Amino acid sequence: MSAVDTLDGFLALLRDELGLDAEAVEADRSLVDLPRWDSLYLLRVVTLVEEETGRRLPLAPVLQARTLAEIHAVVVRQGSRPEHERHSSVEAQA
Repeated sequence: MSAVDTLDGFLALLRDELGLDAEAVEADRSLVDLPRWDSLYLLRVVTLVEEETGRRLPLAPVLQARTLAEIHAVVVRQGSRPEHERHSSVEAQA
């Protein structure tokens, strides 16, 4: 089990590692409304989650996400996919 398996764990990781003000109330807030949010934060979130889980995230759904909760949903979906499907999507992205 990883810290990012739950929304609370995901938000705590963002707070602890990125200093992002990510409380539960912000999870459904539009990313553009989050203080200091920019594209670099998105890249840092992706990198952090990949390091935490040891899995690559599919970029298209992450880029389409509009809230932290939606990014977390992508993380959870990626973690629940069978191993062979995860490898297939990584190869397809390359």
